[in-house]
Amino acid sequence: MADTMTTPNSLSREYDNQAQDSSPESSNGRAIVLHPNSRNHGIWSFSRGTIITAAFALLLGPLTFFWPQQQPCDPTDYAERTRRILKQTPLIDGHNDLPLMFRLELRNQIYDERFDFNNRLLGHTDLSRMRQGMMGGQFWSVFIDCDAKQKHFEDPSWVVRDTLEQIDVTHRFIEQYRKDLQFCDTPSCVRKAFRSGRIASMIGIEGGHQLGSSIGSVRQMYSLGARYMTLTHNCDNAFATSATTVATGGVDHGLTKLGREVIEEMNRLGMMVDLSHVSHQTMRDVLGIAKAPVIFSHSGAYQTTQHLRNVPDDVLRQLKYNGGVVMAVFLNGFLNKENPSAATIHDVVDHIFHIADVCGWDCVGIGADFFGPSFAPTGLEDVSKYPNLIELVMQRGATDSQAQSLAGENILRVWEQVERKAQQIQATGRKPIESEYSEREWTKGFAEDPYMLRGSRERLAADAPPMPDVYNTGKKTDTSGP
Repeated sequence: MADTMTTPNSLSREYDNQAQDSSPESSNGRAIVLHPNSRNHGIWSFSRGTIITAAFALLLGPLTFFWPQQQPCDPTDYAERTRRILKQTPLIDGHNDLPLMFRLELRNQIYDERFDFNNRLLGHTDLSRMRQGMMGGQFWSVFIDCDAKQKHFEDPSWVVRDTLEQIDVTHRFIEQYRKDLQFCDTPSCVRKAFRSGRIASMIGIEGGHQLGSSIGSVRQMYSLGARYMTLTHNCDNAFATSATTVATGGVDHGLTKLGREVIEEMNRLGMMVDLSHVSHQTMRDVLGIAKAPVIFSHSGAYQTTQHLRNVPDDVLRQLKYNGGVVMAVFLNGFLNKENPSAATIHDVVDHIFHIADVCGWDCVGIGADFFGPSFAPTGLEDVSKYPNLIELVMQRGATDSQAQSLAGENILRVWEQVERKAQQIQATGRKPIESEYSEREWTKGFAEDPYMLRGSRERLAADAPPMPDVYNTGKKTDTSGP
């Protein structure tokens, strides 16, 4: 979309019209007369508008050399149209697993001399290619895989600790490259970073299993800067059923009771609900109760490729009324289920257009999932290729405005609406939800603890162990051994 800018000529027309409407009779004699004694007012008398026009022309004339009006663009010059769009609108990707590489390859020691984000790296992402791809923002995924040892949601696991470490390394990474990256936890920050020439960097959590089945953990992750949570990854959790469970023959139970409460709490916090990876029934259940728009941070259209990770048409129609967004994924298997290695940029565009046809252009975004798959589709091999996608979308008939929506305006709008809804909910005085997983085992105190409430000792003492000798300072402990 070409810029519209006020020029000296348009200012002249504006003030000429004012001058025509300002005759001496209609302006109560406010015309400026340079020689009041002269009878030839046609030569020496000027309207105020004429003088203002001349002044503006003198002031703005020299500036047009430095601030020229943007010339019209050939509509078939898709590269130039893309360049103009991405100069005006931040291109925001919804999902990149680079922090996982920090963990796997560097054990999160990003100051290791082997790693320099300014250098050309293997894989999909480095700073020079982000710049080449004209990126304006990236949601970095702080992903930790499902714990195979955890047979029950209450089984001990280090997943929450590991998630905290991934949030820590992502913050340190952004700070290390602060000349080019800027941490953002609000959409207004994203726009500000874009105007300053930095790439906005946000945090998303890829799976409810990473929160230990705890709504309290959701609040803590939000306070640490996470701005979306994928409700499930490739395993069920206390909140919902995953697509993988259904794909392997499991029952689609959808959203659990605790899951409904976690959606309510995320809406209260202003944390975006991400439905990538969840089962189709979970998608429907969430859209039935969500008070704010939801996102799919890296998904496709099920009608285009019938993979359970993609979004079916009935859900897309629900999403249209919800106001959410599907951020188109680049994962080969979701684009071409029969022959993943044959997936190309054209398949991604097919998904984008199907989502737009069913849900509207307000529903589409970009969520590549780089570093998630080993291979990316031909034409979208890494983060430098985003302009190719925008060009092809316009070549297929999208307008500049639709391309802007796809690039970043839709996800920013959704985020802004999520923030506003949270403010409205909090203004009602709604308190944080304190519900917990029904099968949770709670810490037991000691029989001798100084309980606060009447009846607690009687209720808890039967199961409470005696206080250890180490606390009983009046008793001598036998340390002689056998």
